[in-house]
Amino acid sequence: MPNPVIHWEITGKDAPKLQEFYSGLFGWNVSSDNPINYGLVDTQTDEGINGGIAQEQGEATRVTVYVQVDDLQAYLDKAERLGGKTILPPMEIPGIVTLAMFQDPEGNVIGLVTG
Repeated sequence: MPNPVIHWEITGKDAPKLQEFYSGLFGWNVSSDNPINYGLVDTQTDEGINGGIAQEQGEATRVTVYVQVDDLQAYLDKAERLGGKTILPPMEIPGIVTLAMFQDPEGNVIGLVTG
């Protein structure tokens, strides 16, 4: 099964400021009108992929790509066998997404999503 990158995310200490910055810089439409105030980014083009801009949750600010997989735990286990480390076990955000995260051997954070 191919595993495409389907989402990206930028987090920071002041999400509304970042949302305004990237909207102004690139002309993106950013909407945080949702239950978790997550800034959904519509790049307003058929090329590339859309993403999100969010408040960091206690970790360092970061840029993360999300890869679609069919089994979150199986890919976390595989990442660990290859030298990675699970940093977020499978977690469901009801009605939105089921995701997990790992660090690669260099410390980069990669997200996994199902669906």
